[in-house]
Amino acid sequence: MTEFIIEAKNLTKSFGDFLAVDGLNLKIKRGEVFGFLGPNGAGKTTSISMMVGLLLPTSGQILIDGEDINKMDKSKIGICPQDIVLWDSLTCQESLQFMGEMYEVPEDILKKRVERLLNDLMLTEKSETIVSNLSGGMKRRLNLAMALIHSPDIVVLDEPSEGLDPQSRRVLWNFIRSLRDNEGKTVILTTHLMDEADSLSDRIAIIDHGKLLRLDTPHNLKREIGEGDVVYIHLSDSDKNSEVINTLKNMDSIDSVMEVEGKINVRTLNAVGKLPEIMAELQHINAEVEDLFLRPNTLEDVFIELTGTTLRE
Repeated sequence: MTEFIIEAKNLTKSFGDFLAVDGLNLKIKRGEVFGFLGPNGAGKTTSISMMVGLLLPTSGQILIDGEDINKMDKSKIGICPQDIVLWDSLTCQESLQFMGEMYEVPEDILKKRVERLLNDLMLTEKSETIVSNLSGGMKRRLNLAMALIHSPDIVVLDEPSEGLDPQSRRVLWNFIRSLRDNEGKTVILTTHLMDEADSLSDRIAIIDHGKLLRLDTPHNLKREIGEGDVVYIHLSDSDKNSEVINTLKNMDSIDSVMEVEGKINVRTLNAVGKLPEIMAELQHINAEVEDLFLRPNTLEDVFIELTGTTLRE
């Protein structure tokens, strides 16, 4: 069993003269939550569709568990689309039962799996409720349960939190983590919510114009790319602000230092690691700090730095 469950090798996809995916190479690890981010039209949906066998590539190869995707058992993959696909006239339990029968899940296993999914996704009390009478959040959770009823190794979640209230979103996030931590499943996640990608993803691929721009952990991306962390320093004696600013400007790898409303704003990547050096410089010139706090670099800062746009544009 290899470390990587999905490998995309020099993957391209053209629609007429339009090159949607341009030489994509990436590997997705077994048992990780893999975030896929990109502006609208960047090629991420096309890329994922090829990697899970929904779309034929123009060129290149996809391997699942080391085997060409065209030869693999398609039941290894479960897909939860952004657009909810349900049968309005069935109950929650009937929907899962029917889907399980389509995948030929043995009856004794199917019964237990239906009960567990309804429980894990907080739908047990709605098991006999007709789908058309469910709230939008309940429908989305049921849609996810249906993608998992055959216990696939790979789960693709396209905007899973779309339209969910904060409480339902937290339930979903915990469930996604349990898929990885308790069941060892590989989850591919697309989302426009930066906090969701940051909180859930072990690694994130950022794609634009059909090309892979960066692939790394959220921590490393925020530490190495973007506008940098901002350290806000409030001195006991604001008359020393100018001296402190001139001192900090001479430090290596400090991107900017300025005064804003009487406070000193220092912007730098990985500010936490540089705080001891900053404090040593302040102590050296006898600048007493009354208050200090830090705004960490965000995944959105990284995304804008790489793509020049926000995720919603």
